[in-house]
Amino acid sequence: MKNKSITTVRRRRDGTLVHVRADGSTQALRDHTDWERLRRMRDDEVEAVARTDPDNFPRSEAELAGMPRVPRVKTLRRALGLTQEEFATCYHIPLGTLRDWEQGRSEPDQTARAYLKVIAHDPKGAAAAFQTAAE
Repeated sequence: MKNKSITTVRRRRDGTLVHVRADGSTQALRDHTDWERLRRMRDDEVEAVARTDPDNFPRSEAELAGMPRVPRVKTLRRALGLTQEEFATCYHIPLGTLRDWEQGRSEPDQTARAYLKVIAHDPKGAAAAFQTAAE
């Protein structure tokens, strides 16, 4: 029988990836990506390289249409490096509502979408507005 091991990797708030060991300690992972080479590549070169990656091959329009969408609020929250609880507290959104949006059980209404746009455009300003209002 083969020995199976599980590797756990987490993203820190600053965007770095860390390997989480069994004892709970972490070790930063090095980024081996040649970003300058990627910036110089043409679109057709990028696509040719992507097609050689068996774990991340390009998908057709039909395949993409059939995939579940990641709710934008989740993308926004992750870009800000916040947990659901932190995001909900910071921007005064009920945690259950945020979870429903992220899990696709409900969609933000027009007012909520406008508020999320404000957060995306100026997250610090939106958070500061609540702090000022509370004082």
